[in-house]
Amino acid sequence: MIVRVLVVDDRPSARAGLALLVSAEDDLEAVGEAGSTDEALAEARSLQPDVIVLDAGLCKQGETDIIQALAREHPAGKVLVLSVQDEPHDLLEALELGASGYVLKQALETDLVPAIREVAEGRRYVPPELGARLIAAETAEQRRAEEDPLSDREHEVLRLLVLGHTNQEISEKLFISVRTAETHRAHIMQKLRLSTRAELVHYALDRGLLEA
Repeated sequence: MIVRVLVVDDRPSARAGLALLVSAEDDLEAVGEAGSTDEALAEARSLQPDVIVLDAGLCKQGETDIIQALAREHPAGKVLVLSVQDEPHDLLEALELGASGYVLKQALETDLVPAIREVAEGRRYVPPELGARLIAAETAEQRRAEEDPLSDREHEVLRLLVLGHTNQEISEKLFISVRTAETHRAHIMQKLRLSTRAELVHYALDRGLLEA
């Protein structure tokens, strides 16, 4: 089966290069090109490609994210984002918006064709090193959440609580309602599995939360 590919990039030379790279493979065919988000949507509707190779530079143009728009217009097409950004949060954002894969432009010549084949088969593609960094970052974040489950606001409330302030005083100092202060207090006790102010004080002292 021939995988039909739509190439989307606002630079004509880049589109031509990508199309050549794709069409050099026996099982891939560049069936169209687009240089803007509007053209991409129109070509996706018209050509019904299997894979849409999308330059990340177009992702933030306009009010609607192009990845989401393509998913609505052509849900059967798999979006493969090309980007120079090698940070885990950029990869995660693309996947959350609906992309099926993410290829770094630094490794375009080696990774693009395998990535197209992967997403065409219904699998996700992420650069191995970037994927490993994403997993490491998520693991570290989970570990931090387990060690300290409180939000920044809850830390503020906790500090005032152990210093002896009432809910009314906390609401005035933090410019929140008394009900909100009470809710924060309840959440703190629940998250930390504590029941008394004395236990809160010990918790805060152990973690240096009362230091200036």
